[in-house]
Amino acid sequence: MTLLALLIGLLVGGFSGVVGLGGGILMVPALVYFFHMSQHRAQGTSLAAMLAPVGILAFLEYYRRGNADLKTGLLLAAGFTLGAYFGGVGAQHISELLLRRIFATTLIIVGMRMLFVKIG
Repeated sequence: MTLLALLIGLLVGGFSGVVGLGGGILMVPALVYFFHMSQHRAQGTSLAAMLAPVGILAFLEYYRRGNADLKTGLLLAAGFTLGAYFGGVGAQHISELLLRRIFATTLIIVGMRMLFVKIG
């Protein structure tokens, strides 16, 4: 299990560094299917894995090449911190099935919009 966790972390981290998406989109399903975690436990574990130090090296590479706005990033982080706290509190009061459906619906909607909606 330890090796599997490291491998999943490596793959999700690599993909996240390439496309800039939240690792939770890949990590949560991996934890549910490979580690047989409940949706609540997978989401909490994913959040634990993605605490501040995780993205620092990828961020530094983007920043070094002029592809990151530090001020906006810090403002987003402040809002994200508060939002994640209140979202985490709320998620504890949602059933396993509803939480999984919310997660899956979010992935579908975001994916469809990115695939079919023209930007600009």
